[in-house]
Amino acid sequence: MRLFRRRGRGEAGQVVGTPLGRAMALYRAGRYAEAEAEARSAAAARYRPRDDTYAPLALGIAALAAGAQGRHADALSTYDALLPVFGRVFGDGHPQTLKLRSDRAQVLNSAARYAECLAECAAVARIAAHAAGPDMPFITAAARNGQIFALNALGRHPEAEALAREALATHCEPDRFALVLRLGLARGLNGQGRHEEALAEAERAGELCRRLPLEQRRPEAGAVELVMATTVLGLGRDAEARPLAAAAQEACLAAFGPQHRRTLEATALLDRIDGRP
Repeated sequence: MRLFRRRGRGEAGQVVGTPLGRAMALYRAGRYAEAEAEARSAAAARYRPRDDTYAPLALGIAALAAGAQGRHADALSTYDALLPVFGRVFGDGHPQTLKLRSDRAQVLNSAARYAECLAECAAVARIAAHAAGPDMPFITAAARNGQIFALNALGRHPEAEALAREALATHCEPDRFALVLRLGLARGLNGQGRHEEALAEAERAGELCRRLPLEQRRPEAGAVELVMATTVLGLGRDAEARPLAAAAQEACLAAFGPQHRRTLEATALLDRIDGRP
């Protein structure tokens, strides 16, 4: 999910040229280890009065970067510590607080805590959908994506399909959120054995991905190939599935490392295709 600037209270939005700004730039460039180090250093060096916003924002970037490296437990620990801080310094309904809750929920999915993710994303989406402000539609879409992933992981594929279609109908921007929602729809269709329909959605996702700027494509490295591989495997086209799964694994290893949730999923699919236990 994109990083929001805090508005209306001075310094928090003024990050260009600061360590926080550098950490954000490193994260967007996919240099996650460097981004985490820069963000944690910025937070540690900052004097922290009770209402300081700079250090919490820096630690939020550190948590994002830790999760992107596959260190999901570390990311979750950081998010858990930050939740009461964000509620105090920003307010419970502020976009930054809702974004943090959504980002944390995505890590719950990566930790296979799907029911918790489902409940948290539903709560965030409900608040954001009824709030005003330019960031709220993006927060809503991100939370819906977390719900859809969790529903699919729990085997509740018809519910995932219905929610994905509803979210796509209201999110009209051809952006990263549209991409992940469409991939979630394809997963839901695959889970119901409707592989031809899933293939059409995965192909649409691939077309959209190719049109996105690199900054938006980078966090979804390997995602399209992974869903495509699952889909064509479901259609019995094993010879097509293997190179797609291998490409997904390679992309995920390069972007996120071996312990990231998507890397592990691609590896498991490749093992399944190759008949390995």
